[in-house]
Amino acid sequence: MTDTSHPAPVIEAADLHRRYGPSGAAGFDAVRGLDLTVHRGELFALLGTNGAGKTSTMELLEGLAAPTGGRVRVLGRDPHRERAAVRPRIGIMLQEGGFPGDLTVAETCRGWAGLTSGARPVDEALDLVAMRERRNVRVKQLSGGERRRLDLAVALLGRPEVLFLDEPSTGLDPEARAAVWRLVRRLCDEGTTVLLTTHYLEEAEELADRLAIMHGGRIVADGTVAEVSARRPSRITFELPERSGPYGSLGLPPLAGAEVAADGRRITVRTPDLQTTLTEVLGWAAHHGVRLGALDARSASLEDAFLAIAAEAAAAPEPIGSTR
Repeated sequence: MTDTSHPAPVIEAADLHRRYGPSGAAGFDAVRGLDLTVHRGELFALLGTNGAGKTSTMELLEGLAAPTGGRVRVLGRDPHRERAAVRPRIGIMLQEGGFPGDLTVAETCRGWAGLTSGARPVDEALDLVAMRERRNVRVKQLSGGERRRLDLAVALLGRPEVLFLDEPSTGLDPEARAAVWRLVRRLCDEGTTVLLTTHYLEEAEELADRLAIMHGGRIVADGTVAEVSARRPSRITFELPERSGPYGSLGLPPLAGAEVAADGRRITVRTPDLQTTLTEVLGWAAHHGVRLGALDARSASLEDAFLAIAAEAAAAPEPIGSTR
């Protein structure tokens, strides 16, 4: 289990900003006052729609660019100014590795290992991502999913303490995706700290200890998957039998804190307290001898929360002075 009481976060950002172009309307603020902490052995997922600022944030944390403002530390050091000290201790999987197509998988890994301090054996890295049997295949002959697995193998060559994964599952089939998930979780269990961006919300639900949702260069929601999902109401749906007559005539009792909507015989109840409301609905149905058809009760999903939070953030007015 992740020890989130660790006194020194492995990744820390405070009031982080990144601006492209000049000041004023001619420039663009991709990251606007972001605060973030990630602890050792934790898997933190950074979510957001396209253009939310995820990749710009990742590049600042990886040390690939200097922030316009604010402070960032990885393993206690500035990853941009102290890159020589930080780089050997981190692994980076970019959205596109860009490896030469004419090299084989093994040649690519050997070349990268030659630039990596304390690199693990090439075949060991390829075994981690189930690519050893493809070691003599040229990169240009790999499928999209195989290229992503090669990208991950290269990121793991240096036995990183911190692993940055930018859209790691893109192009993977379900079996390969599940295998990557198992590998990433194992790395975390062994103490590796992982920060990933992903468009696959089920990936964040499966892997993340904590997550943040970005919009417009800011974090608009963060917490565990359960905490973020709980911001949206649970839902109960059912259909009334034809013999029951109109919904209103049945006298469904008031449900504290819930919203009830009827579309013919189909009823939807949204509630902040799923167990209590469902108990009341089932008790009412039993009392009236009503059988509820197509009954479905479920807590809000991360997808529900993500879509709602993104919509709310998009509708909110831009704060005065947001352009730096």
